[in-house]
Amino acid sequence: MELGISTASFYTKLATEETFGEITKIGADVCEIFLSSFCEYEGNILDDIVANKNLPVNSIHALTNQFEPDLFNRNERASNDAFEILERVLVAGERLDAKFYTFHGATRVKKIKYNFNFPRLAEVVARIIEKCKVHNLQLSYETVHWAYFTEVEYFKNIKQLCPDLKCTLDIKQIMQSGEDYRTFVDQLGSDISTMHLCDYREDRSLCLPGSGSFDFKEMFARLHGVGFDGACIMEVYPESYNNYDELGKSFDYLRECIANIR
Repeated sequence: MELGISTASFYTKLATEETFGEITKIGADVCEIFLSSFCEYEGNILDDIVANKNLPVNSIHALTNQFEPDLFNRNERASNDAFEILERVLVAGERLDAKFYTFHGATRVKKIKYNFNFPRLAEVVARIIEKCKVHNLQLSYETVHWAYFTEVEYFKNIKQLCPDLKCTLDIKQIMQSGEDYRTFVDQLGSDISTMHLCDYREDRSLCLPGSGSFDFKEMFARLHGVGFDGACIMEVYPESYNNYDELGKSFDYLRECIANIR
């Protein structure tokens, strides 16, 4: 089990290419690279990100609502444009030697009960998986409270039709969906590629790991129990801390939690 940090934790505080120095100071094993806009998908800025990367990359993550929902669009022009952007992101991921592409997919734009057409959804997901393979990446579908994957059964239905699909479990997103992360770990254990770690308080406000009520020791033990050996990535919002020392102390706390089960 590896412990890392997402460059998203520095969003608005540092440019992506500037984050790696702080990440290595903190002592991360790996990172997830959040490509924060179109300009980071190619060209000189991507060159700078590649040149400054100084530790292994578990996964890449794009600013997903820029294009991912339209991958599922029945309008061919919209879908084609989205897949063109996806290709640029995947080329970037290959250059960064990432293992996984962290994926949000389509969003729940209306407050209604969604009746999913799983064959249709899986057809698109399968196409994305094949695009990922060309660039030596695996697709990892993330739990997101405002997107389609909010409960275990959604993933299972897609997985039946897309056996190579992996998943990323985000602790805060599962809480915001009103679900229990334990259900996801217990039922999807062998399919989990990555964990996103953030803490929250009793009032559901988000905070640095170790500052809230989430039991990380239990979580690490449960992950160990299902044979998980992937990356646990600290992904926090920049407003959750005032300085990088606070971020480092939170990371040290996670390191202590994981130490006894390694």
